[in-house]
Amino acid sequence: MGSEVPEMQEVQIVWEFTVRADRIVEFVSAYGNDGDWVRLFRRAEGFHGAELLCAVDDPCRFLTVDRWENTGRYAQFHEQFGAEYRALDARLVGITLSEKKLGTFTTA
Repeated sequence: MGSEVPEMQEVQIVWEFTVRADRIVEFVSAYGNDGDWVRLFRRAEGFHGAELLCAVDDPCRFLTVDRWENTGRYAQFHEQFGAEYRALDARLVGITLSEKKLGTFTTA
């Protein structure tokens, strides 16, 4: 099995965040299911939704799962809304201790 994602297969982009304890409310407001990021993503064709997950054993650890029609639509979003993406990212600097893209996934 290769590492290439078929162009027409739905993908999930998964990120992990460690959030500053005093900024959790702000983080959830920005990254939650109806937050700033989702409102931006909804402007793009091919966005299928997002989830914000909080670790049961660590209230500062979160995952986001963003669902896109395919990798092409995700790339198209970045081309079309890159400036807004970068501006929102810059506005939210400092609310997390770490953030890491875990990968792009498809249903097995």
